[in-house]
Amino acid sequence: MSEPLPIRPGDTVAVVSPSGTPDAIRLKRGVERLESLGLKVVVGAHVLDRQGLAYLAGPDAVRAGDLQSAWCDPAVTAVFCSRGGYGAARLLDLLDWAAMRAAGPKTLIGSSDITALHHAFSFELGWPTLHGPMPACETLAGERRPEPRTWDNLQAALYGKPHPIVGDRVLAPGRAQGVLAGGNLALLASMCGTRYHPTFEGKIVLLEDIGEDPYRIDRMLTQLLHAGAFRGVRGIALGSWVDCGDPYPVLLDRLAPLGVPIVAGLAVGHGSPQLSVWLGTLGVIDTESCSLAGRFRDEDQAR
Repeated sequence: MSEPLPIRPGDTVAVVSPSGTPDAIRLKRGVERLESLGLKVVVGAHVLDRQGLAYLAGPDAVRAGDLQSAWCDPAVTAVFCSRGGYGAARLLDLLDWAAMRAAGPKTLIGSSDITALHHAFSFELGWPTLHGPMPACETLAGERRPEPRTWDNLQAALYGKPHPIVGDRVLAPGRAQGVLAGGNLALLASMCGTRYHPTFEGKIVLLEDIGEDPYRIDRMLTQLLHAGAFRGVRGIALGSWVDCGDPYPVLLDRLAPLGVPIVAGLAVGHGSPQLSVWLGTLGVIDTESCSLAGRFRDEDQAR
């Protein structure tokens, strides 16, 4: 298991759009706020592109090219995805994984539709990625200021000192340790039967979603269960379920029989605040404190 590399003032980070087109004003604000951390920000050439399919930020090959160029740039330490939406999964067979592996370890940052990239980067590269807020989203690019908890938590995660995240309920008691995986439920279910088929054996899985009725959450969890994705899972951390009605009866019904600790109500995913979690690193669920904590290497260790 690789360890994340902390980002430091003076580092160069890139912003690209592998999914939808960001709002230009929000993107400008988000870039300025990253720059306020002392980061040098380079923006992909096609970050604001559009094409015939209005939900995509340009053609697949162009979006993949921006992502790969940013990742393979030796000056770039981390790549922020500008926003989610839809389209990241369309890029997975267009990326030159060997070239990206040769570029060395870096950090990918994003959430929602970016789950497809988190999952594929873990599979192909084996490097940790940061599930967190994106520059053109409201939590970072709000008109007046970033959402305070989101902003503080992101900085702590980037600098290698992630805060434990406390939920508001326990669905199944216990304590578990394992590598963190997961993200958006709909994206994970959509990858069943592909080269990137989800498997959470020996892991703690994070799940969240937005705008899904409980019966649809049931259907996606049932698909993952039938596909064997949860076989050997060690624990489950449930993030936000924005505009999903009351998802907890179905989450309890589908997940409690797995017999592993489950914490819920974590402010991870959609909504506000939007806290950051390092995927691909060792994490701990403790239901006594109703928390998910990530374990990061000593921040004084040299890169």
